[in-house]
Amino acid sequence: MESKGVAAKVELKAAIKPEWGRIFVPEALNFLAELHGRFEAGREQVLRARVERQARLDQGEPPGFLPETRAIREGEWTVASVPPDLERRLVEITGPVDRKMMINALNSGADVFMADFEDALSPTWENIAQGQVNLWDAARRTISFEAEDGKTYRLSDRVATLLVRPRGWHLVEKHLLVDGKPIAGALMDAGLYVFHNRSALRSLGSGPYFYLPKLESHREARLWSEVFKFIEDRLGLARGTIKATVLIETVLAAFEMEEILYELKEHIVGLNAGRWDYIFSIIKKFQRQSFCLPDRGQITMTVPFMHAYSELVVRNSHRRGAHALGGMAAYIPNRRDAERNERALTGVRLDKEREVSEGFDGTWVAHPDLVATARAPFAKRLGNRPHQKERRREDLKVEAAQLVDFKVPGGAVTEAGVRNNVSVCLQYMSAWLAGRGAVGVFDLMEDAATAEISRSQLWQWLKEKPRLADGRTVDRRLFDGVLAEEAAKLGDPNAGTLGQAVKLLSELVEGGFAPFFTLRAYELLP
Repeated sequence: MESKGVAAKVELKAAIKPEWGRIFVPEALNFLAELHGRFEAGREQVLRARVERQARLDQGEPPGFLPETRAIREGEWTVASVPPDLERRLVEITGPVDRKMMINALNSGADVFMADFEDALSPTWENIAQGQVNLWDAARRTISFEAEDGKTYRLSDRVATLLVRPRGWHLVEKHLLVDGKPIAGALMDAGLYVFHNRSALRSLGSGPYFYLPKLESHREARLWSEVFKFIEDRLGLARGTIKATVLIETVLAAFEMEEILYELKEHIVGLNAGRWDYIFSIIKKFQRQSFCLPDRGQITMTVPFMHAYSELVVRNSHRRGAHALGGMAAYIPNRRDAERNERALTGVRLDKEREVSEGFDGTWVAHPDLVATARAPFAKRLGNRPHQKERRREDLKVEAAQLVDFKVPGGAVTEAGVRNNVSVCLQYMSAWLAGRGAVGVFDLMEDAATAEISRSQLWQWLKEKPRLADGRTVDRRLFDGVLAEEAAKLGDPNAGTLGQAVKLLSELVEGGFAPFFTLRAYELLP
């Protein structure tokens, strides 16, 4: 299928099911071609800047608050006003753009549902295309689903406010080419959503709202600002109709929070502490330094460097009139083990009590059964108030050195930690290659971010070779033994997507650090 615009040729390199036809109409494809023509060069530029910044970090240049943007940090300004349906965000639930999961999330009782094209989605063509259909129906409140057992799922009268997370700047869509070149997944996901649903959303008193992932600098935020302004002008939308929340999930972005808010000030409504990707980015960005993070479960939000980053999200957001959203509670309730379930829910509650006491306005959960537990601490403290942005935290002083001091008091690498990381990677990567991007593993909802932590820690441990309690060194021999044993527990390690996952993980933990496992894994998807 081809659509010829004024100056671009658009090619769809995949089949279009009849029900997808309303999405991939010529007008929409030409609009995507315009986005590509205007912004692909800018996207390539910010990706080159990432590589150049990495080279400077590798050479020992320390990160810090930028001297050239000091006037922004010291200036008096705030972001634009927040729409009424984004004022109260006590609990936000996330999940892929899967039809049944979307209905359950919208009906969950959460204030916001983030429909995900990124970390919680395996970007098969089926998932991407059907996801846009699902968003079309959700924006019109007509989405429904009939399961194989005959059970029908429909929306309740009250549903969560819908936000969409497009893919990060680093990802492309290989099935849609503009002048022979793959379009950026970010432009495709965001462009199609606004193009098709702007009027339907407006009729509901809402709008095109986004979560922006993986930003590493304010220049990347500026690119999003330019995209939003162009879309608004091109589609006749008032300035600021499009709203966005930015995930602060890379260690470099932590140094540029206020600049990110400034660049997006006409569109941004909040910052989110994306804790899982943040830990992954620390290993990635400081890969040439000699340090060793302990088991993943020991890197909580109370360790010094995570606590400093978390509090900085609150201070910077509230200072500029934006919401501050807390991190993910990834636990999946275990109905078979009441005692274990109660311990886990207590942990979730304590984590949310910490967040609201620090000043966060809301938080994330991965499962509908966690909504009530997560909401309770915020509702207790805030009462009828939709947020606590009046808590400016002006007393808080965070130095650059605090953000890059990665000591974890009492932390250790254990055999259980090695095994857990290996098993999580194998189970998640195998599922991802089979088309599932949100996967329950050991009572936790794993996505690409948590898999990235696991594989990056394995890479770091093989590089640093820490000792276990029994004196053994975490080296390639130990890893290969654990890999073989954990793979055998899951099935035939030489067959199917499990076999692909074994090979992929083995390659990822040796040699140079791969920026994202999804870039390599995407090549294996049809």
